[in-house]
Amino acid sequence: MRATVEVLREVRLIGADLQEGLHGGRSVVAARRVRRLLGVDAVVLADLDGPVARHGALPADTDLDAVLAQVYEHGTTFRKPPLCAAPLLVADELTGCLVVCAAPDARVPEERELAEVAELVSQALDHTELRSARARIAAADLRTLRAQISPHFVHNALAVIAAHIRTDPGRARRLLTDFADYLRYSFSTVGDYVTVAAELQATQTYLELQRARFDDRMEITVRMAPEILPVAIPFLVVQPIVENAVRHGLEKKAGPGHISVSGFGEGPLCVIEIEDDGVGMEPELARAILAGVGPPAKGVGLANVDRRLRTVYGPEYGLVIETAPGNGTKVTIRVPRFMRGVVTE
Repeated sequence: MRATVEVLREVRLIGADLQEGLHGGRSVVAARRVRRLLGVDAVVLADLDGPVARHGALPADTDLDAVLAQVYEHGTTFRKPPLCAAPLLVADELTGCLVVCAAPDARVPEERELAEVAELVSQALDHTELRSARARIAAADLRTLRAQISPHFVHNALAVIAAHIRTDPGRARRLLTDFADYLRYSFSTVGDYVTVAAELQATQTYLELQRARFDDRMEITVRMAPEILPVAIPFLVVQPIVENAVRHGLEKKAGPGHISVSGFGEGPLCVIEIEDDGVGMEPELARAILAGVGPPAKGVGLANVDRRLRTVYGPEYGLVIETAPGNGTKVTIRVPRFMRGVVTE
């Protein structure tokens, strides 16, 4: 039983060592673990350009380039004791090779054993590529969201500031500062994650600009539990939802409106709720918006945020929308309070 646990531990650690791919800083450590797992004298991990990491020494007369060429040409296992090699496949594409060499007079790994370990390494590399792809998608979506800052909002904000210059110069100066802060935050390129506190501050700045535009007919309630303020969340997650609530909920409502932003801890989760008492929408329309098939002019920010949350955290962490015509809209965000490897700046 102890031996089985040790093998499972080595398997898990090989995956961890290859989190940054074959060219990561721990690929040599991964090669060492594979060597220990198979009980061989040397291990080489190679990509299509040649050897990348190795542990142990191959015999002096080994023509490693010829071994790699044969594996890459045929895509099959090479076996000529004491040397064995197996292809590494990521998404069914040849991406590298695992080469092992048994010690003199020692047992050479069976083809099945080598294939299983090669599959283990391939899966680790596949997970690395998947994480990298998710990061690229999230970054692209964030760039898209930055590019979609509404000209409508910019025009209205500047018009409100201009209107207050003569009647209330002090407030005009404060609003101009708020507007500058809003733009600085929205176009910031520092980091992919921010704290809830930073996102909340940007959201409050946006809401103050909107309240001035509504002639103070918009009421704002912000309630955030202190324990979630340092939680890291993806950049521009809360503010686009608030903007959607104002544009598509309150702007179309006659009379005053109310919007609330609240957050609290729920076990291992951070929960943020954005609710308005605006015009609402049909639940079917909300589902279409999140699916990316809703009207182009409506809910673009919602679909973008939902996709980024699912990309970063997994499919179970998308937005939840509760709405009905005439009954306002409530959007709920749930994300892990702690996520390894996330850095805020």
